[in-house]
Amino acid sequence: MQTEKLLDRFVHDLTPLDPVAVWAHGSLGGGDYQEGRSDLDLIAVLPGRVTPGVVWQVALLHARLRTEHLAPKLHCTYLTPDTLQDAVRRHLTWAHERLFRRTVTPVTRRELHTFGRVLRGHPPAGLLPPVTERQLGEFVLREQREFWRPAVDRPSLWTRDVWVDLGMLTFARATVTAREGRLISKREALELLPSLGAPGEVVDDIRRRRYGDPVPVTEEWTRRRAGLARGYLGSAIDGLVASGC
Repeated sequence: MQTEKLLDRFVHDLTPLDPVAVWAHGSLGGGDYQEGRSDLDLIAVLPGRVTPGVVWQVALLHARLRTEHLAPKLHCTYLTPDTLQDAVRRHLTWAHERLFRRTVTPVTRRELHTFGRVLRGHPPAGLLPPVTERQLGEFVLREQREFWRPAVDRPSLWTRDVWVDLGMLTFARATVTAREGRLISKREALELLPSLGAPGEVVDDIRRRRYGDPVPVTEEWTRRRAGLARGYLGSAIDGLVASGC
């Protein structure tokens, strides 16, 4: 499988940086991975400070990986033993074929504890502090309120597949997490959406693109889908946030 080939090469190429651990989370760890469609979400724990020299090495590593077919799907955030406990710190990250900094969210941390896949070194439980249900619930509600709800009011975003998919699926996952304190996969979220009142046409569209054979769509459908998704998510997010779960 091309995924395993890429992971093996990535872990091998990290050797000069002497990582303490390399973990997979997201769909790759949770069992919902679709080769060629899903991202490869990784965490690498490096032994010391992320100096400019280390940043340069990381950039070169990912540049060399570009010959691999699935390399654009590979995303990795780089932590260190001194920084991994800080849930608000922004860490060096390679994603979408560029370097930037982002946090390792409570959802990612809970994923690592629940079903993280160890590719090298120590398991997450030996390094990462646990995430409480309260921390997890507060985070998903805050993300829905502060990120997704304002995004609903930006119509141009919702003509793109990625916004429809992530917006709808993240809402379903957040609903379960806020109410029950547990994580569900994107596939489970997709199956849950109809019971949450989501438009069936949009759910079928997501299912076809994620798990079936995508078909060409018209500009008219793209606009209609955007309206359906925004119309649903606006009130659905407002209701979830107001409930406080």
